[in-house]
Amino acid sequence: MNLNSLKFVTPARVTWVLFVIPVALATVFYTLMAADRYASVAVVSVRDTSSLPTGGSSSVAALLGGAAGGSLSLVDTFFVQNYIQSSDLMLKLDKRFNLRAHYSAPRLDVLYRLSADARREDFLNYFRNRIKVTLDETSGLLTIEAQGFEPAFAQKLTQAVVEETEAVLNENAHRIAHDRMLFAEQEVERTAKSQAKVRADLLAFQTQHRLLDPLSQAAANSTLTASLQATQAKQEADLKAAQAYLSEDSLQVRSLRSQLEATKAQIEVERLRATGTVDGAQLTALASQYQNLLALTGFADEEHKLALAAAEQARMDTVRKLKTLMVLEPATLPDLATYPHRVIDWLTVVAVCGMLFTIVRLAMATIREHQD
Repeated sequence: MNLNSLKFVTPARVTWVLFVIPVALATVFYTLMAADRYASVAVVSVRDTSSLPTGGSSSVAALLGGAAGGSLSLVDTFFVQNYIQSSDLMLKLDKRFNLRAHYSAPRLDVLYRLSADARREDFLNYFRNRIKVTLDETSGLLTIEAQGFEPAFAQKLTQAVVEETEAVLNENAHRIAHDRMLFAEQEVERTAKSQAKVRADLLAFQTQHRLLDPLSQAAANSTLTASLQATQAKQEADLKAAQAYLSEDSLQVRSLRSQLEATKAQIEVERLRATGTVDGAQLTALASQYQNLLALTGFADEEHKLALAAAEQARMDTVRKLKTLMVLEPATLPDLATYPHRVIDWLTVVAVCGMLFTIVRLAMATIREHQD
């Protein structure tokens, strides 16, 4: 910096340019030009009610499960936090309230009003500065603040933010529920076909082998064989007892021997029946096949029952309210303007100008000292 330049930059001019004029402009602006901005606040919590019963006991379950019913959904909370400052919500609110016109109304407030010809990106940035949302990560509560140049407008805007956000939340949930319902209906159709096939296989098995229940028949055969074996043991004991004091040719011994042989013959018949064949297949093998078919039938019935229940639940989820924004504090109607912070902002301007003025004066003094 040469000497001529220093002569032009006098202390008086520096004082006016760096301090007096900026402070005067700030005083005029915050006193006469800055428009009052009112802030309406609402506190909400995102609740997932999809797990609540859909019958008449839902209200009781809600009381037992918590004061509000439903569970806190952090994933949906993060979604709501981001959606509130999205361009989609901005366009919906602009359509309902003509936000551009409202935020462009105070012509004198050149710093805080929206330019009438603002681009969409600038409008979105302005919107995000006027619609604020903060998350308390400990409690999961969302605090929504909407600003407007009129108290009633700010309150209506906050209420609309809650309404539109809840509507989108349920719209997404219903879309997911609809996809789940389509899948559940496909599962119902698949399990019904599987159930019909297994039942047809069971009927064909019974018809082919002319057996209604091989398991019951095998069990009856086993019971009869056990009874005959017990009879055989008793008859053998009676025969040995008789042979101890009677001759082999006695009538009683011959009678007991005949009964024993008849019992053995009957046991052999039952054994052959159990291990023999029915239309070329052993009864035990048929019983095993029949048992497998019964198990498959039971599994198919249970699977179809579960598919029907899932489809019914999914169908109900497509029409009922799955998500809710529980309003802990309704949108407030502000009495006093929250913004701008006139005194604080004015003092900030004074402090910044004072610091800048001091730095420049020190620099000028240092330069003059070196030149001297």
